[in-house]
Amino acid sequence: MKLERLLAKHDSMGRRQARQRILAGRVRVDGRVTLVHDLEVDRFARVELDGQPLRQAERLLHFMVNKPPGILSATRDPEHRTVIDLLDDPDRHLLHIAGRLDRGTTGLVLLTNDGRWSKRLMAPEAKVAKVYRVQTRDPILQQAVDDFARGFYFHTEDLTTLPAELEIIGEREARLTLHEGRYHQIKRMFHRTGNLVTALHRESIGGIALPADLPEGGWRALSAAEIVGVFEG
Repeated sequence: MKLERLLAKHDSMGRRQARQRILAGRVRVDGRVTLVHDLEVDRFARVELDGQPLRQAERLLHFMVNKPPGILSATRDPEHRTVIDLLDDPDRHLLHIAGRLDRGTTGLVLLTNDGRWSKRLMAPEAKVAKVYRVQTRDPILQQAVDDFARGFYFHTEDLTTLPAELEIIGEREARLTLHEGRYHQIKRMFHRTGNLVTALHRESIGGIALPADLPEGGWRALSAAEIVGVFEG
């Protein structure tokens, strides 16, 4: 919402009068005087007129969770526990998930109430890297490295997956870096190589890595550096 509209709506004044008050330096946004009448202010901004609050800022929430197996990547479910249930925060009901995991998959899940942040994070054009540790039924052949780098064509969607980096770290274990997130993508890609995924764990999203000291089922708030740095990985 534009600042002059917020002001006019709150104080039942016309937009012209609202604009005059803004240009007179009587309005502060997040503690700073602004003369920009068409400034976009979201619900996380504190707005004051003549030192009196017109609207308190809502809490801006960004959390990480170390998802255990069997927990749903959902905000609510009538039968199963969800990642939201793992958090002990009074505003957890306001959160949504930025990047879901299958029920059996473990690891890093990000939650927020900031729609702009999550939309940017999950946008296909952002190509934010997501790193997974994969365990398989059969030995992983060296040929799979080239197969993942070329991408796989899925005829049901009529698309070819983006090049992915597969690093073999054990006979039946690999680290996989993706820059997209399609339905059961990793399992389908390994199936195309003649192999089956037996365990899947997400280690990082962009510049945010799952801390080694965060136990399964544990959670914590993201730091300011992580909130910004997630796009840099």
